Amino acid sequence: MLEFCEKTAGRGYRHFFYGGEPGVPERLAGSLKRRFPTMEVCGTFSPPFRSLDPEEDQEIVSMISLAAPDVLWVGLGTPKQERWMHEHRDKLHVPVLVSVGAAFDLLSGRRNQAPRWMREHGLEWLFRLLQEPRRLWRRYLIDGTRFVVYLGLDSLRLKSFDAGRETDKLSAQSMPRAGSQGTRDE
Repeated sequence: MLEFCEKTAGRGYRHFFYGGEPGVPERLAGSLKRRFPTMEVCGTFSPPFRSLDPEEDQEIVSMISLAAPDVLWVGLGTPKQERWMHEHRDKLHVPVLVSVGAAFDLLSGRRNQAPRWMREHGLEWLFRLLQEPRRLWRRYLIDGTRFVVYLGLDSLRLKSFDAGRETDKLSAQSMPRAGSQGTRDE
């Protein structure tokens, strides 16, 4: 997020920050504007921590669309932010949607970032787990492990996770399924 903001500051890109606790997206926008004065922020919004009714959802979509951002940064937490982006991708007229999760809290100063050595060695997750064990233990220890197992099964073609994924029909038809007796020419 920081690198993108740095490289695009002053180029006319309009940013909108959606997510986080009340006040966090505003603090994030202020922090980034201080760091990159030519960065253009066109809006911020912190939704309530509950399911939105259809009218509220439509109001938020309208508000974001009226702001006309080029980049919508979504910080609702995993997997909520990815689901929200998937459900709203066709309703929003925003060229770029980016899920950033903890970046809202880290870059706004609400939470501490892991020491550099932990970040450089892929251990930021451990630092976050130690900071918020009750909230993150399941995500990192159960869901993370499940993801790695599923990735392995998919890579080895022992199980397909294509459901809902749009694939090129020719590629899908020409590829033999796991366990099939296909020839090289297939």
